[in-house]
Amino acid sequence: MPDARERILGRLRAVKPHAFTPSDFSIVETKTWSPAARLERLRTAMAAVRTEFLDAAAHDWPETVRAFLVAQGARNVAYGPATEAGRLLAAACTRAGAPALVPYDRPIEDLKATLFDDVDAGFTAVRCAIADTGTLVLWPSPEEPRLLSLVPPLHVALLSAATIRDTLLSVLRDEGWAKGLPPNVVLVSGPSKTADIEQTLAYGVHGPKRLVVVLV
Repeated sequence: MPDARERILGRLRAVKPHAFTPSDFSIVETKTWSPAARLERLRTAMAAVRTEFLDAAAHDWPETVRAFLVAQGARNVAYGPATEAGRLLAAACTRAGAPALVPYDRPIEDLKATLFDDVDAGFTAVRCAIADTGTLVLWPSPEEPRLLSLVPPLHVALLSAATIRDTLLSVLRDEGWAKGLPPNVVLVSGPSKTADIEQTLAYGVHGPKRLVVVLV
């Protein structure tokens, strides 16, 4: 056995290392579109998997979100109170009839029962989006944990049209991901869905049943 082991190791040591071939990104790099075309591609791809869109202006998106939540009958909405978007939404929800906001400002052990049993919707901001695949890029943080987008049956996501990129490669480069990442990045292309062996899609099985993108 030792002789066999040495023969195997000897053959491995004798193999000359091969130089790595540089990655060729030329095909991906040809995928570039105008801002209007990026937006159209994103809408089309995400709508194909039941993503809904709300159009809003930069100055009134909180009111648009508040009115939408009221119309949907949302009673409790989880959000990150320490984020800029969270503070603006909270200011819009001070009037009578607005849903109650549930701040995600405690450890999950203290919030779990409320988040899983009582919350109707979760609100988050979106870091950027990918036109090529119709995908939102969420950048979870202690101020806006990822469970806001994963647990409530309705996920409301605030997206600035100016942050839509052409491809995942564009995101990697523009966002400087090679320099550092958070512990988790969430890529979202639609509401939760799964399929059986016959490829029959079912939505909302293990996450939000609805995804609503508030496009600013």
